[in-house]
Amino acid sequence: MTDSFARLTEQFLVHIGVERGLAAATVKAYESDIAKYVDWLESRGIGEPDAIRTQDVEDYVAALDAGGESPRSKARRLASLHEFHRFALAQHIVSDDVSASVKAPKGASTLPDVLNIDEVACLLDAVTPPETAAGTDAGAVDPIQLRDKALLEFMYATGCRVSEAAGANLDDIDLDEHVARLMGKGSKQRLVPVGGYACEALTRYLNMGRGELERRTTAKTPERRALFLNKRGRRISRQSIWEVVRQAGEKAGITRPLHPHTLRHSFATHLIQGGADVRTVQELLGHASVTTTQIYTHVSPEHLIEAYLMAHPRAK
Repeated sequence: MTDSFARLTEQFLVHIGVERGLAAATVKAYESDIAKYVDWLESRGIGEPDAIRTQDVEDYVAALDAGGESPRSKARRLASLHEFHRFALAQHIVSDDVSASVKAPKGASTLPDVLNIDEVACLLDAVTPPETAAGTDAGAVDPIQLRDKALLEFMYATGCRVSEAAGANLDDIDLDEHVARLMGKGSKQRLVPVGGYACEALTRYLNMGRGELERRTTAKTPERRALFLNKRGRRISRQSIWEVVRQAGEKAGITRPLHPHTLRHSFATHLIQGGADVRTVQELLGHASVTTTQIYTHVSPEHLIEAYLMAHPRAK
């Protein structure tokens, strides 16, 4: 990377990470997108920001298409480039935003993948540990099973992101009040309700599973804060959560690929299908804009039509 691009990239990342307060994972995604873009520009002999032309940006999007990038990935990368070019213009490093007229590819806005309510029940039942008889030694219960059940119930009950589940601490959960504190994007906190099934699963995990996992650690200092631990007694990673969801899907006989966000999508969709308003779901999901949340209303057109017929004074 040339010095000019390296300086601009560093300034841009500081801007979005410190001044705008975006989450570390978001900053890293921007960094990856910009690095790929700059590498491509330099392969074409472009070594200065003010040497970029609109045609170069359009050619880059075409190159992504030729490389098999999905519409959603192309849209995200282009959004990163728009931010990058706008920043360069605001800093007077360039005299024009050459990316402004380049639009996202068609088909980039797709409906989220969701499970229906029966599929969610099958998924959660697939990780349900055997019932613990009264007086049974806690050591006879597999702590990983207890953790997986609590983790998936928690994710579906709260609609949390995978990073929020991995980052959850013990003092973020109040099982008496059925509420959890989640740390979202940009370090923004929100309180969300935790349903009864999730509270029961969390209680069993905390009483009979977490302590055993904590004792397995080989670290000098045990993990005292994290809610969910891995099999070595350390805070669970996002990658491990992906694997828990994948394995649960296989056990449940769900043939299409699953990922942690599937539970978040399902959470939002089922709330709206059940009558929750979009603003409430926006707050529960931690979306900065209601526009982001409105995608879930598209999943249930029957519900929207019914709500319209019931609510509009001149619908009948």
